[in-house]
Amino acid sequence: MRIERLSTILKPNPRRVICQSYNISKDNVWRISEQLISYTDDQMDALYHQLMAGFGSRHRNLEALLDRHFHELENHLPKSIQLSPNAKRVLASYFSKEFSFEAAALFNPSIIPNANQAETGNADLQFIMSLRAAGEGHISSVEFVSGTCDNEGSIRLDPVSNYATIPQSIRSVDKSTIELEFDPGTKLSERIIFPVTPEESNGIEDLRMVQYSESNTPVYYGTYTAYDGKCIRSKLLETKDFLRFRLHRLDGSAIRDKGMALFPEKIDGKFAMISRQDSENLRIMFSDDLLNWDESHILLKPQLPWELAKVGNCGSPLKTKQGWLLLTHGVGAMRKYSMGICLLDLRDPSKVLARLNEPLIDPNDQEREGYVPNVVYSCGGIIHRNWLLLPYAMSDSASGFARIKIDELLQKME
Repeated sequence: MRIERLSTILKPNPRRVICQSYNISKDNVWRISEQLISYTDDQMDALYHQLMAGFGSRHRNLEALLDRHFHELENHLPKSIQLSPNAKRVLASYFSKEFSFEAAALFNPSIIPNANQAETGNADLQFIMSLRAAGEGHISSVEFVSGTCDNEGSIRLDPVSNYATIPQSIRSVDKSTIELEFDPGTKLSERIIFPVTPEESNGIEDLRMVQYSESNTPVYYGTYTAYDGKCIRSKLLETKDFLRFRLHRLDGSAIRDKGMALFPEKIDGKFAMISRQDSENLRIMFSDDLLNWDESHILLKPQLPWELAKVGNCGSPLKTKQGWLLLTHGVGAMRKYSMGICLLDLRDPSKVLARLNEPLIDPNDQEREGYVPNVVYSCGGIIHRNWLLLPYAMSDSASGFARIKIDELLQKME
């Protein structure tokens, strides 16, 4: 079996930044605004032009961003203060900051088909890929890239925008659901899902996306781990268009750890999901309710030398005629992470039909150095024609791709 690593590597780019509001308080707003109103109109105009010259080219629409930030602080302003539009933006700039959201790492990718396949004439597969980006303080967020996979398993990534933005609106739907909406004028690669709730304040981690088709309109789901710096919680992202997203809290007695991965369709009328609940074994769960899970059963236990410490999943199961291909990860000696794969029964995926008794991918000399050494890891692959296309992270730093022929893989599995 030949596993071919592709030359495309995605590395973190510290020049990509988002603009956030920060440090807004009544005392700060009063102090800075009183200082600014003492300036003449010419001085204020000079400050505004200096601001735009230094930061305007780094954001798609800095004026609109500063207008939003001013709206957040204007309730703290003394009612007697009257400011021009540009003066409002100058004031808002003192309560704004840039955050380099992927300066530290760009890793743990997940890949899914793009529902809007353009006519290419040669049956290429267009895809969307999510990545975990880590910046200052190693706070994690989600970003997206798009591309094309041809019939030979080669990929071409679309250009990534120099701009980046967070949602233009965030609202609570109910106690367990948040809705985000991006400006439709932004490109896919500009849309950054940054932590918005207290329970994910330290990171949105390891999004495992899947295209779910129960009707004529596909919906995308993605399980992820919310981290507040001390505790973790499993949550579910939902979108149909990658402009509007809903973030749901997952509940139930079986939601106790991380590493959830949803099947792309119901099994015998029930939702199905791969999970881990004891930091050791791989489990499978079924439920009538997408957001509530109460029962689980062990699917795989650590048994091979390269996975004796722990076994988990590396993304949602992939459907083939022979069964569900499930990418796994195993932790072995010296905390080395390797990737494996097994085959589950189509009708009863709690049955393991076959598995690869050796790692599918081991970290090589070029991949083992990074923020967390000796790790290869993925949050989901994709099948196109006879190819398994597998994006994967290299030592929690950057991301690459591998391709494997499905028929060779199935022959190798025992």
